[in-house]
Amino acid sequence: MNLRLLAGKSLKSRRSTAILTIVSIAVSVILLLGVEKVRVNAKSSFANTISGTDLIVGARSGSIQLLLYSVFRIGSATNNITWKSYQDIAQQKGVKWTIPISLGDSHRGFRVMGTSRDYFSVYQYGEKRTLKFSSGAQFEGVFDAVIGSEVANTLNYSIGDQVIISHGTGSASFAQHKDKPFVISGILEHTGTPVDRTMHVSLAGIEAMHVNWQGAMKKRKAKKALTESNLQPESITAFLVGLDSKIVSFKMQRYINDYAAEPLLAIFPGIALHELWSLMSVAEQALLIISLFVVVAALTGMLAVSLAGLNERRREVAILRSVGASHWHIMGLLITETVLLTMIGIIIGLIMLYSSIWVAQPLIEKNYGLFIPITAPNVRELGMISVLLAASFLVGLVPAYFAYKNSLADGMSVRS
Repeated sequence: MNLRLLAGKSLKSRRSTAILTIVSIAVSVILLLGVEKVRVNAKSSFANTISGTDLIVGARSGSIQLLLYSVFRIGSATNNITWKSYQDIAQQKGVKWTIPISLGDSHRGFRVMGTSRDYFSVYQYGEKRTLKFSSGAQFEGVFDAVIGSEVANTLNYSIGDQVIISHGTGSASFAQHKDKPFVISGILEHTGTPVDRTMHVSLAGIEAMHVNWQGAMKKRKAKKALTESNLQPESITAFLVGLDSKIVSFKMQRYINDYAAEPLLAIFPGIALHELWSLMSVAEQALLIISLFVVVAALTGMLAVSLAGLNERRREVAILRSVGASHWHIMGLLITETVLLTMIGIIIGLIMLYSSIWVAQPLIEKNYGLFIPITAPNVRELGMISVLLAASFLVGLVPAYFAYKNSLADGMSVRS
């Protein structure tokens, strides 16, 4: 007796119930594996936000706070770093390069970051990938600006457009630097990092737009010409450090943390990223638990349908017994039906999941900076599928056990 063929014909005769069961299994697979793929790729994208940087230095606060405002452009610094301290640390033995960062202004909800030209050649993300321009080039003049891909796409900007920078970091501001507009000189390629949501200007540009600014609490006297030579900043928000050797990392960190001139904090980006992700692990686990509950609900529904229909199938079971089917054949038939429904549901779920990823991939990348590649299920995902199949086998044992207890006489007897 071919149990698979017999199970297929049996399910075909109950196609409405079978289809609903398959749909519930498919939805649970989509949610379970979808959450897993988003979790894995979000973590990978999160860890690849910054690469090749040995230390991040800012005013003494907390490591996560320093990471958030210097890398993710979230929040604000408790204090600034004097330019003198920055230059002193930058000239220390073992320091290969430094990238100064000045924050505090914005443009239509996007953060504005003052930095040096070295930023575009030294800053790395992902697997030590450098920044590239989709059009234009880095800033040369004091009032040049380089924007990320998301800024360009959202605000529909192109090379040569003028932009007005606002004081503060809110999406709306009444304090704008209208007297000193910036001109877009370059647009960066998409990176999937906070760089895409940032407008970059020179440190001199940050200083220049505050010269004789009416909204400033403390005005700076205007020079004859606003050039980089006479627009040296008094302070910066933070700076990134690259070292000649990893061996000197702890020594340099200790030197900065014990810096006598002012209270500073130096952190390792990788460790801080791990700490930050650990804080979000609660939400990660909550999503996974919800997905597991959906799977359990689907399997429970399949069990309920099987048990509900078992009483109606007593005569079918009795006829099979009368033509020579043993108790073990009946049990095998019911278990095969359950596993077959689950397998079909898994296959349909995978097809729907990958189709959804293929359709939504560019939208997710554009709106959330998260790229979800279309790859074969990994070991963890295959393990989840295997556990789901094993669970369906156990679910099938329950109606199989009750069918085993039904006798031929009970199945053939007339029930009132």
